[in-house]
Amino acid sequence: MENKEAHPFEDSALTTILVVSNMAESKRFYAGVLGAEIFREYGGDSMVLEFLGNWILLVTAGGPTPDKPHTYFEIPTDPDRVSNAFTIRVKDCVKSHRILQDRGAKFITDPIVNGAETRCFFRDPDGHLFEISEYRKSS
Repeated sequence: MENKEAHPFEDSALTTILVVSNMAESKRFYAGVLGAEIFREYGGDSMVLEFLGNWILLVTAGGPTPDKPHTYFEIPTDPDRVSNAFTIRVKDCVKSHRILQDRGAKFITDPIVNGAETRCFFRDPDGHLFEISEYRKSS
């Protein structure tokens, strides 16, 4: 039986790592378009952001290190093939879409209504996929 008091992640936080090709362009997108707060920058090749109560670490591409041999960090090669995406639950998808579009976000489509959900998708400068989604409870 597992010790209920033993927890491997006590006082921890989860950080998502995204590999980017241009740190300055990504900084403009994440801070300027999305409104993320820059927590720390490291020598032009990595940056820690706080976004909606979560941590995002932007890093430039790199090869294996002693603690991750045979592992390469690379930018997405095809933005239409996605293995990771972010969904942001919003109060008003149309309003959020307009604000983000005014700030420079490039959307794949305008918001689309599907039953109780309205959603649309956009990408960061390297193709990482973001969704904004509004869910309305049915009456």
